[in-house]
Amino acid sequence: MLRITDQISIEDWEITEQFTRSGGPGGQNVNKVNTAVELRFEAERSPSLPDAVKRRLRRLAGRRWTKEGAVVIQVSEERSQARNREIARERLAELVRKATVAPKRRIKTKVSANQKRKRVEAKKARSEVKEGRGWER
Repeated sequence: MLRITDQISIEDWEITEQFTRSGGPGGQNVNKVNTAVELRFEAERSPSLPDAVKRRLRRLAGRRWTKEGAVVIQVSEERSQARNREIARERLAELVRKATVAPKRRIKTKVSANQKRKRVEAKKARSEVKEGRGWER
């Protein structure tokens, strides 16, 4: 079980992990050991996530969200399979944690009449300065 918050936790059956050979440096180890991990979380079908969190998670996941409604996280940074698995689980937890935070509603503000007046006066003053330049014809 992966605990996200006090109310939300992801069960092990909701997550599938697949291990593949990792690219990059590592010599013979990379060529013979399946260290890279692909973690797949079926978010759309998850009973532990509220609908609002699922919607925000979909937006935050971006390209990691599949058509089937799953979040796929790939990690091949470390030479250890266990460490890559740990990193993938941490990233999933962090992503879901971010999705639990509801964004604040933006309050539209208006420019005050005084600010508008000051702006126009400043423009007029600048215009007069520029107009005074040059030669008279």
